Amino acid sequence: MGERTRADLQYRQRLPLDIKIAMTRSRIREWINWYGEEGVYVSFSGGKDSTVLLDIVRKDYPGVPAVFADIPTQYPELKQFAKTFENLVIVKPEINFFQVCEKYGFPFFGKEISDCIHDARSFLTKVEAKSNAATDRQTDSVKSAYALADLLGIERRHKDPKRLEEYQLLKTGVIPSEVLENAPVRVKQVYGVLKHKSKGVESNEYSKMYDKSQYAYMVDAPFSVSGMCCKVMKKAPLHKYGKKAGRVPITAQTAEESRLRTSKWIQHGCNAFDAKNPISNPMSFWTEQDVLKYIKENDLPICSVYGKVVSDAEEMGQTSLADFGIEGAEVQEKLHCTGCQRTGCELCAFGAHMPGDRRFVDLKKTHPQMYRALDVAKNSGYTMRQALEWVNAQGKQHFDF
Repeated sequence: MGERTRADLQYRQRLPLDIKIAMTRSRIREWINWYGEEGVYVSFSGGKDSTVLLDIVRKDYPGVPAVFADIPTQYPELKQFAKTFENLVIVKPEINFFQVCEKYGFPFFGKEISDCIHDARSFLTKVEAKSNAATDRQTDSVKSAYALADLLGIERRHKDPKRLEEYQLLKTGVIPSEVLENAPVRVKQVYGVLKHKSKGVESNEYSKMYDKSQYAYMVDAPFSVSGMCCKVMKKAPLHKYGKKAGRVPITAQTAEESRLRTSKWIQHGCNAFDAKNPISNPMSFWTEQDVLKYIKENDLPICSVYGKVVSDAEEMGQTSLADFGIEGAEVQEKLHCTGCQRTGCELCAFGAHMPGDRRFVDLKKTHPQMYRALDVAKNSGYTMRQALEWVNAQGKQHFDF
């Protein structure tokens, strides 16, 4: 197949659901024809997306096992729901959420953002380590200013104030873009100095798409953030199972969930035969509405935390367009869940800073014992609650808890 583009993905995302189902079945068939039914498994979280995937897979291949990662900080209802399925394998992480937070950092903002922040902090720490007495002799507001100045040849002792201008900027946290020329890509993203590329050619403009400079204040946060949580607690035990069992995964990941997943689709398509760790994402081109429509049309049971799948009109008790027998009316009416809109780890703060996100407020009502874990999870002496408060105050974010 030729090179895939975002336009190709958008075209597929606009296709009718019945065509998407046929395409998904075709992608699954290709995957199983290559690896065999005994060489694959469905990564099953108990969420609505993977429930739809498992339903589609088992209509053609009933013997494919579903593998569930039992993470204690997930909604307990997910495990209860998963156990209603036959041929279920349950795997467990080697360390818990609190240990992940202490070792790597809190799961804030999103995987891409938290990884950029983590890499920027690591970069500055390494830079600082190259100046032997930096910590003992440094008293500036920015811990790494002394080391950065010495490493980069920035004047910090000259009598002429104009010659000290760059050092003064360093002390207040303003790092000149030229200082970051040889820094890793994620570090440049944090400081907003990653050059824009058009068809692989670098321009003189900075990329707006990958600009994470609004999170630059997190470089000096008194605690760490990281995107390692899902990797350590979910992906690692699933990967361990796959390696031991000699099976490769089929997952319900969709490209619309993140820019990273969109990039992965452009690179590999739905079936990543050529990836380091082969993976099939046969629903990549599905949308949230597709998933909800499939559930509703097939009367498919889903985990109780979601409630029911309804249209806005149904929830308000109003007559819907479909009630008038208008063909295609169900497509026009947006569907949603009456309960949780998302599941997974209850304490995950990825995306929780977005306006209108009330996951922690809802968690306090529905699972108060788990909510209290905000005061238990720690990193560098800060509890998760204290870290959220710090981010809201320093970064003017909107974590609602």
